[in-house]
Amino acid sequence: MKIEFYKYQGTGNDFVILDNRDERYSHITGGEVKLLCDRRFGIGADGLMMLNNKKYFDFEMIYFNADGNPSTMCGNGGRCLVKFAHLMGIHKNTYHFVAVDGKHEAEIDMQGKVRLKMQDVYTVNYHNSHIILNTGSPHFIKFAHDVENIDVFETGREIRYSKEFRDEGINVNFVETVDEDGIFVRTYERGVENETYSCGTGVTAAALMSAHNDKGFNRVEVRTPGGRLSVEFDKFDDQHFENIWLCGPAELVFKGEIEI
Repeated sequence: MKIEFYKYQGTGNDFVILDNRDERYSHITGGEVKLLCDRRFGIGADGLMMLNNKKYFDFEMIYFNADGNPSTMCGNGGRCLVKFAHLMGIHKNTYHFVAVDGKHEAEIDMQGKVRLKMQDVYTVNYHNSHIILNTGSPHFIKFAHDVENIDVFETGREIRYSKEFRDEGINVNFVETVDEDGIFVRTYERGVENETYSCGTGVTAAALMSAHNDKGFNRVEVRTPGGRLSVEFDKFDDQHFENIWLCGPAELVFKGEIEI
């Protein structure tokens, strides 16, 4: 099968994107997705997305992890898919699309950066050494010093495959407070089973836990190994966050054809 693909990246979190509005790729297998995402034998990516038609919406987002399995929401992926939709001729002031976790809104600003509205958060589990919350995907948040020198692969993998998380998996984020409004985040992602340059839902989770205002509007600047993002949100209390927007660049890297 010949596949026409587009490669996008959002702060180094990279994706293969397929235009599936005519459903030509609907029968793609998990093994084929894994091959396309393979960095040595395929195109290379952290995940694969399809742009699908969806009644009453501008489009539907279908997402697979690099291991070939369908997955939960990907924030950077969603931002990249919005830019791809624009490239494909879907031009809106505000995009309305649906993903596995529900409805989303998005905007493209004058600089080409994408603002993606994430799901509201109503439950946060606080533990002595870490925090767990779901921002469209499940996240383990660990605040630490000198995050630059943490072995994210080994430490993240140990947590992800611990007895508590082994079956369903969890994304593990190491977060360092840089200043009052800024944090540095590194993430081990399930499904990729390695550190990625950036994780949108992970950045969102880390930012919510780094609010500088106890109530009301917050904007947290986030540095990742792949670049900078910002997260804006309203905090109501330690369990309740709404109007969450993930903001940052999303760029076309290249396009091509591959036979599989």
